[in-house]
Amino acid sequence: MNSSRPYMLRALYEWIVDNDCTPYILVDANHAGVAVPPGYSADGQIVLNTAPAAVRDFTMDNQAISFEARFSGAPFSLYVPITAVLAIYARENGQGMFFDAQSDLLSDEDSAKPVDATKATESPVALHSVPTQTVKDEEGDDDEPPTPPTGGRPSLRVVR
Repeated sequence: MNSSRPYMLRALYEWIVDNDCTPYILVDANHAGVAVPPGYSADGQIVLNTAPAAVRDFTMDNQAISFEARFSGAPFSLYVPITAVLAIYARENGQGMFFDAQSDLLSDEDSAKPVDATKATESPVALHSVPTQTVKDEEGDDDEPPTPPTGGRPSLRVVR
């Protein structure tokens, strides 16, 4: 069987975009085949904004994610093998998924071998959920009704 990672990445990417959030991917910048701008990674990892408005020529298939983006105003072509993607999440609320850094696509030899159900308790991709963080508006929590202004009549003031 093929790895479920590319399918999960595409599904989560679409889900994040459909909910008007900004999809970020966490990439292992030291992984073989990764082409990201030099000097932008920290601790061997880089976070990439893959929102449709932030990238051009975005392609995600079973082998890799590729697109063009600007870094400090300079255009750059990026290429990220699917196995180098460590996480995908929404910038606004942190919802998404982490992937096991050690899992790889199964080879054809591995998929041709019969699998003993008693030994196959682990999936080829270990998935972990990203803890959710709540984002508060400047006015406060949306669950509470707004407090009416106190005082007299409302007035406008011209600010120059």
